[in-house]
Amino acid sequence: MTTVVGTLAGAVWTALNENGALNTKDLKKAAKVKTDKDLYLALGWLLREDKVEVTEADKVVTVTLK
Repeated sequence: MTTVVGTLAGAVWTALNENGALNTKDLKKAAKVKTDKDLYLALGWLLREDKVEVTEADKVVTVTLK
């Protein structure tokens, strides 16, 4: 499972690097992540490594690279 989550985190990081800040819906599509669970596992990985910043405004969660 660690390898899968690491791969997903890499896809999310690449999508953010290519597109800039994205909300979770657009990020899921850009990274080609299939489920919300997978997206949040990848974000957790990147947050733990201090690679991304997550903000929320008006119930919209936006993710950016640090």
